[in-house]
Amino acid sequence: PSIVTPPKDIWNVTGAQIYLSCEVIGIPTPVLIWNKIIQGQYGVQRMELLPGDRENLAIQTRGGPEKHEVTGWVLISPLSKEDAGEYECHASNAKGEATASAKIHVVETLHEIALTK
Repeated sequence: PSIVTPPKDIWNVTGAQIYLSCEVIGIPTPVLIWNKIIQGQYGVQRMELLPGDRENLAIQTRGGPEKHEVTGWVLISPLSKEDAGEYECHASNAKGEATASAKIHVVETLHEIALTK
């Protein structure tokens, strides 16, 4: 599979509603999942398969828009500081896998976004 449209980094305030989207394609049609990348000690990474047990996070996936394409979304509402981090779109089929990731940055005020960008 390959990534047609990767997710994009997001900057927003606590309490906001945000979403990441990812579009993948492959033959056979790939399966799309989302992970949150957790940075552990000594640079070790682990993956948290989403949605997990989070009440403010939903995953949606649909076929298309083209044949053999799949589009997936992560919706977070309301956004909290704990949601900050790197999120990975992971596509897989019998022929292999592809990944793309984006970061969610959570700030207290919109003014902070202007200062940090």
